Amino acid sequence: MIPLRDDQPCRKTPIINYFLIILNGLVFIFEWTAAQPSGAQQLLLYQFGIVPVRTLHLLAGTPVFDPVAAVLPIFTSMFLHASPLHLLGNLLFLYIFGDNVEDALGPFRYLMFYLSCGFAAGVTHILLNPGSQLPSIGASGAIAGVMGAYFWLYPRARVLMWFPPIFFFHLPAWLVLGYWFLVQLLSGAAALSPYLGQAGGIAFWAHVGGFVAGAVLIKLFPSSPQRYRYTRH
Repeated sequence: MIPLRDDQPCRKTPIINYFLIILNGLVFIFEWTAAQPSGAQQLLLYQFGIVPVRTLHLLAGTPVFDPVAAVLPIFTSMFLHASPLHLLGNLLFLYIFGDNVEDALGPFRYLMFYLSCGFAAGVTHILLNPGSQLPSIGASGAIAGVMGAYFWLYPRARVLMWFPPIFFFHLPAWLVLGYWFLVQLLSGAAALSPYLGQAGGIAFWAHVGGFVAGAVLIKLFPSSPQRYRYTRH
């Protein structure tokens, strides 16, 4: 099932959310332009993506203690994507849910919130995949944080869902986002099992970490008293 839109209004234009969408798109264009030389894209992903083994070695001082080199990829990885479908899927969720969270927090606090959730997602991925040598990229951890915030702010908002090929339903946000989180949690647990194999390259625990961080941080970040509240019964 694919979300198409929600019915929660915004008080102001979500300039930071639009900025993040455009920035992700521009970085992806650069990324694919850089992919023209053989092996250039892979080198880019290893350099700016999260590689848990490398991060932990750098933090432990093996071969050298370099916290900047260890932490910087956690932020740069948020703006890299593996394919057009990967990018479009993430930006669809950001477009639907991010504008209302920005409306609740205000532009600057929303940007700090977004980056904080992405950082928490990256750290969760590193801690639960300490032996991984594969680069993890994508905005999904930060966007999961936005979804976690939306879950608490607007649980009764309605989300138009598309069930291919032809079915359309309105579902409450708490059900849509709660179901999504449960799938990530169960998939992450399955990925940790030696009997069920790998998770197909999807960073489920980054999604879980980002969602939980968003659900917690939205209670700590001061919100705008003038934001719209959902009133439909």
